[in-house]
Amino acid sequence: MHAPSPMALLLIAIVVLVLFGRGKVSSLMGEVGKGITAFKKGVKEGAEDIDAAAHSEPKELEQLKTADDIERARAELAAERAKLDAERARTGADSALRDVTPTDTTKL
Repeated sequence: MHAPSPMALLLIAIVVLVLFGRGKVSSLMGEVGKGITAFKKGVKEGAEDIDAAAHSEPKELEQLKTADDIERARAELAAERAKLDAERARTGADSALRDVTPTDTTKL
């Protein structure tokens, strides 16, 4: 499908302006601008958080100096992994219960 011509875009803009009025359209564009700004800010903060987390991991590993600390960290990781596996199994069971579509479509 091809792009609309500049004349068609101008006609659409005039119709929108007539239907909604100049004030409504300008406030809508202002809200769109604020949304774009907020999105860019969120992306930037997310990247900063990831960078901060990447730089903090070696410091956490340096704190694990004794064998007891390493075993404790392994036990915590295993417990966290077990929680995640249980949550994944529960979510899978919930989604299987929610699926009420018939599997045999010949009986429909």
